[in-house]
Amino acid sequence: MRSCVAPWLALALLSAGATAAPADDAGAEWRSLAERAVRQRYEQPGTRVVASVEALDTHLHLAPCPAAAQAQLPTRTQPTSRLSVQLHCPVPGGWTARVVVRLEIYRQVLVTTRPLLRGDGLAVTDVRAEERDIARLGYGYLDNVAEASGRSLARPLPAGSVLTPATFTGRQLVRPGDSVQMLARLDGIEVRADGVALGGGDTGARLRVRNGSSGKVVDAVVVTAGQVEALP
Repeated sequence: MRSCVAPWLALALLSAGATAAPADDAGAEWRSLAERAVRQRYEQPGTRVVASVEALDTHLHLAPCPAAAQAQLPTRTQPTSRLSVQLHCPVPGGWTARVVVRLEIYRQVLVTTRPLLRGDGLAVTDVRAEERDIARLGYGYLDNVAEASGRSLARPLPAGSVLTPATFTGRQLVRPGDSVQMLARLDGIEVRADGVALGGGDTGARLRVRNGSSGKVVDAVVVTAGQVEALP
């Protein structure tokens, strides 16, 4: 849900007769320039952007610019709640100034509907979408429950918690105690047996499995959900 935008956003501001605009009008135009540049950077489908310039320095007097003024935003892609925006009048001897823009980016993100325990997986009913200001979610967020598919929680979460990438441990296609089908290969012969996983993990993870018939415990590797292959 993200795209890269060039940092220089050139916006035409003044008409041919605007060079005589009062100082207050010019200040309003510079604020508008900074706000529009921020919105242009961060607006995208599914988001609601609120941008407002903090009070300008009372000692800052920016003369009307005879050319198209420019606004330069920080090159980092991660939005923050306060952005320093550089304004520039690109003519010989033109001025350069910085203003601070307060930024809010509202988007539907996933939050928990009930308290969850460490090790729990997520069901569709465990989450709901809520509009949150992602500029304040420095640890990231999830907006699609499929991103958590097959993964378990790394820590307990109270109801109403925003799901972040760090919320989860690695995906577990096999969990401790799962009934699994064991595959053993020997001299080109395949033997299959039912077993019980004593560990868990994603594809390629090593774990111990107890043979359901003999009770023997063997080392195995996860192939896919519910299937493991015995190691030689």
